[in-house]
Amino acid sequence: MMTLLRAEHLGMCFGVRDAIQLARTESLQQPVTVLGDLVHNPTVLDDLRSIGTRFERALESVSTATVMITAHGASDRRRDEVRSRGYRLLDATCPLVHVAHKALATLVAQGYHPVVIGQRNHTEVQGLIGDFPEADVILSAEDIQALQPRTKFGIISQTTQPVVRCRELVAAVQARFPESEVKFRNTVCQPTQQRQSAAERLAQRCDVVVVIGGAHSNNTRELVQTCLRSCDRVHHVTTAGDLRPEWFEEADTVGITAGTSTPDSTIQAVEAALRRIADSVPAAQRIPSPH
Repeated sequence: MMTLLRAEHLGMCFGVRDAIQLARTESLQQPVTVLGDLVHNPTVLDDLRSIGTRFERALESVSTATVMITAHGASDRRRDEVRSRGYRLLDATCPLVHVAHKALATLVAQGYHPVVIGQRNHTEVQGLIGDFPEADVILSAEDIQALQPRTKFGIISQTTQPVVRCRELVAAVQARFPESEVKFRNTVCQPTQQRQSAAERLAQRCDVVVVIGGAHSNNTRELVQTCLRSCDRVHHVTTAGDLRPEWFEEADTVGITAGTSTPDSTIQAVEAALRRIADSVPAAQRIPSPH
């Protein structure tokens, strides 16, 4: 019989839950437009659309009196632009993203050149560097090679980056500029760290791991990479409909984890579908361990 295991920490974090609740409450009272994707999960976005929430990329396309900043945050310049055009501003920024903004601003105020570890085009990173056009964004050795010499580098990270990667990149910056002062403020959020650590422990115990989350969710993709370090058979799904029975042939133990924008209902649906698959897929034929 195929055994199913859940990661100790998985699924929605408090920042995402609060953002969704704010969007839902406000949308039931008056028309609301969210600038971008509130969270990177299509199930959540479709649910909000069903109650009238609107989503636009460009401020010029907004036709409602109320505009909402996403859980990924925005620059102060962006907020000022929204207000200057006469919109009522709702801010759903995760409190831990606010922490990253404050850390970067503090480093700049102390004379450090700003550097952000993260995906350059991600909404959160664009928000972080929006008030600091001189900032550099790094995520690879090539990015570090492109850095110009500075007396002082102040580095923070996108909240959903793996801590291990951040520390490796910080060390690489210091190695490239040994005469420079390099200060790193760890702004990877606690829910992300918990989910990454739990996913690693889970993958070490499993033949197959299913990671549930939106295709564009950075923290979900990072969970996939974390699991792949300990398990060769890792599958990223958005909904239960993405599961394929052949993935679980000869699998004794299957693990489940999920990104921070994945609804509980989606996790439950995937788990229920896996239990149905477990009833139909033969377990692995393994040679008993001599120990």
